[in-house]
Amino acid sequence: MRKLILATLLLLAPTALLASGGGPALQHADIDLRDQASLQRGAKYFMNYCTGCHSLQYMRYNRLAKDLGIDEIALRQNLLFGDAKPGDLITKSMTDDDALKWFGVVPPDLTLVTRWRSSDWVYTYLKSFYLDDTRPYGVNNVLFPLVGMPHVLGDLQGRQEAVMQPPHEPGGEPTIKGLKLVEEGGLSPKEYDTMVRDITNFLTYAGEPFQLERERLGRYVLLFLGFLFILAYLLKKEFWKDVH
Repeated sequence: MRKLILATLLLLAPTALLASGGGPALQHADIDLRDQASLQRGAKYFMNYCTGCHSLQYMRYNRLAKDLGIDEIALRQNLLFGDAKPGDLITKSMTDDDALKWFGVVPPDLTLVTRWRSSDWVYTYLKSFYLDDTRPYGVNNVLFPLVGMPHVLGDLQGRQEAVMQPPHEPGGEPTIKGLKLVEEGGLSPKEYDTMVRDITNFLTYAGEPFQLERERLGRYVLLFLGFLFILAYLLKKEFWKDVH
């Protein structure tokens, strides 16, 4: 039992650290898996900006199209590239060998990224790139320091600089207290936030396509258990009435 409690505490430690202010604050993504238009836009953005390096290896194109209300013609015209077929899994364009040569690491599959990191983390991450001349691609990330990924949405968001605050103690390191937009991109800040929310919404769906159906079935299960509890209570009273 002691080992089980210790293991649980170790698993919860990173969450507790973030909640207590041990890392950058996450912004609320405000996702809505019932917003099919947002999911369709997110799928379009992901296919255009992300599949060069990242895959969704547990998701098939035709499953995505069925769930998001995309007909086969639109699927073939807008989401399938190269020789991909509707029944194929969603793979990346880059080979692993090229990824190792260019980035030093193979970019991760993103099917489960929102279940691993959370939707708020992904949303905040895509908004947290800033200029850093010391990095190979000229950018860094507040939420993921020293990240090896270029800011692929930088032309849309614009360029941000880190706003530093002095160290709290003598000899300490200055810290980042915020980001400031110094060069406008192709989208306004509000439009970029909407785009990032759509991408996060889509990745949340990809992590668990059955989520809405699971929630619907869960309500029926709770109603059944409530009815069963009432029935069991009445039976108990009937069986024990002569004893009392």
